[in-house]
Amino acid sequence: MLKSHDTPRGIVTRIEVDSAHAAANMLGDPGRRAVDVYVPHGHDGAELPLLVDLAGFTGSGIGHSGWKNFGENLPERLDRLIATGAMAPAVVAMPDGFTRLGGNQYINSVAMGRWMDALIEEFVPAVEARFGCGGEGRRGLFGKSSGGYGAMVHALLRPDYWAGAACLSGDMGFELMFAADFPIALRAIDRHGSVEGFITQFEAANKPKGEDIHALMILAMGATYDPDPDGHLGIRLPVTLDTCEWIEERWIEWIKWDPLTLVESHGAGLKRLKALFIDCGTVDQYNLLYGARRMHRRLDELGVDHVYQEFPDNHSGLDYRLDEALPVLARALG
Repeated sequence: MLKSHDTPRGIVTRIEVDSAHAAANMLGDPGRRAVDVYVPHGHDGAELPLLVDLAGFTGSGIGHSGWKNFGENLPERLDRLIATGAMAPAVVAMPDGFTRLGGNQYINSVAMGRWMDALIEEFVPAVEARFGCGGEGRRGLFGKSSGGYGAMVHALLRPDYWAGAACLSGDMGFELMFAADFPIALRAIDRHGSVEGFITQFEAANKPKGEDIHALMILAMGATYDPDPDGHLGIRLPVTLDTCEWIEERWIEWIKWDPLTLVESHGAGLKRLKALFIDCGTVDQYNLLYGARRMHRRLDELGVDHVYQEFPDNHSGLDYRLDEALPVLARALG
C-alpha cells in the first residue's frame, strides 16, 4: 500500500518499563523494556481505549513503529484508518517482548519469563497511568501468529481484564502445526551435538540460516509450554532427540496450552468480551487454517459472539489484515 504523506499524524512516545515479571527468566533477558505508545492526532490519550500490539515470533512491538518500505508501519496505518473514519481513535501500545530464543507467546514460563503477568500487572498499568487511557472494559489486544496466539490465550484466561482481542493467523491446532517441525529442529541439534551446541553456534553466527531460525522457534516453544528448570535455557522437547518419537507426558504439557484445549475449560468466559476477531489465510503454510476453523466452530457451539474471516493468502506479509481487525476492536471498546 502506498503511504499517504498528508494524513494527520499521531504521536509515538517511547517509554521504558522495569518489569520484574519479564526479568524472571532463565535466558538472561533484561526486565527493562521499551514500549512505543501511539496517540492519535488531536488527542492526548485521555479517555481513549487502549489496544496492545503483540508482535509475532522474531518481532518486537518497537519494530512496528519503525520505517517500512513499500507500505505503512503501524502508526501510519493507524493514522490512515482513524483519519478516514474507518477506525475509532485509540491509544496503541507496542511493547518489546523479544527474547533470546527469538520470540514470545506471552504466557508465564519459568524459562521465558512471566509474560502474561508482565503485560497485565506492569506494562498496561504503566501506559494507562502515563496517558490516561484504557481502564476496565476498554482494554484490548491484538497480534498475528505468535502475537495472535498471545491475544487468544489472554482472552481465554483473563476475560476479566481484557475486553477485546484480535487473533490474526494465531497458533492453534498444535498437532497439525508442529508435527513437521520437530524433525527440522532435531536435525539442527544433531549437527551441533546438543541443544546447547546449537544455541552456541546460532548466537555466534554472522548470518543465522533460515532453517536455524525455524529450529530456534521450536526450542522456544519447548521453553514456553513445557520448560525444564534443569535444562539448558529451560529448553525441553516432547520428542526423543535421536528417534523423534513422542514422549506422551511431555506432549500433554504442550497440548494444555493449545487454544483448542483451553477453549473447553475457559470458552464460556469469552462471552464477557465486547469483541473477538479471528482470521486465517486459506493457504497458511503452517496449517493454522484448520485450527482456526475448529475454533470458529466451537465458539459457535458455545454461543460466543465473534467475527471470523478467511482470506486467500498464506502466513506472510499480512499487516493489511489489521485494516479488518483494528476497527472491530476500537469500535467495541470506544
